[in-house]
Amino acid sequence: MRLIVSLIMFWVLELGLIGALLALGRRTDRLISAPGLDLVVSALTWVPWLLAFWLCGWTGLIGCMLGQLAAMETFCFWHEKQNAHRSGSIMRTLNGLTSPVANNVALLATLPALPAFILIRFSQLTTYPILVKTIRLPPYDHAEWVSVSRQKFGGLVGHDLVWCLYCDWMTGIYALGGEMLRNLESFWCPIRFYPGKKCENCKLDFPDIPSWGPPDGTMADVEAKLVEKYAGRKWNSWWGHAERKTDGDFKNVN
Repeated sequence: MRLIVSLIMFWVLELGLIGALLALGRRTDRLISAPGLDLVVSALTWVPWLLAFWLCGWTGLIGCMLGQLAAMETFCFWHEKQNAHRSGSIMRTLNGLTSPVANNVALLATLPALPAFILIRFSQLTTYPILVKTIRLPPYDHAEWVSVSRQKFGGLVGHDLVWCLYCDWMTGIYALGGEMLRNLESFWCPIRFYPGKKCENCKLDFPDIPSWGPPDGTMADVEAKLVEKYAGRKWNSWWGHAERKTDGDFKNVN
């Protein structure tokens, strides 16, 4: 009974939040990029999780998640009915290329990644600013990375809209996290991996790898590289960072 009550309660709460955010979103652009977007995602995800767990423990948490899923499906059904005149659908096309069951199961299988991306975002907001202040890693305007814009694409309706916005948000977090990691790796660990496939696979995300110290080198090699790349610089950015190309200055926006 507690599970059913939690499901219904958070189904209603989530639908109310979606409606309120839709109404606010028509009046302001502050909710589509950080930090406003962080508040929106929090309100729709982990804040209800904490509330449900505090009220009803694990049963409440499960009921909350089921209620949120039901609210999402309700919104998608309503939104697709309201826009039935629009043709074309990513989901319908992919259902045909795979199968409706396979495509929908695969989509739902990505949901457990949501808490992981929330934790990554939390680290970007709490851990990285400390590194900016202490070891002078370059700051970033998070709004240039963490934002959504696909709601402006006229053809996205219902499930297409929800899942594309989910990917829109995740892509920005992943890209910003990768940029921050490039700074960390080149600053703290500029030693190439031992010969093998890993260097080749990783250099797409860590372009400095070919310039890192050799895997069979000495600590003197590493020390010399660190002095070469960081001595006298205001920001200790990764070596291909735009700041190094212009030799300009970054405003601390963290």
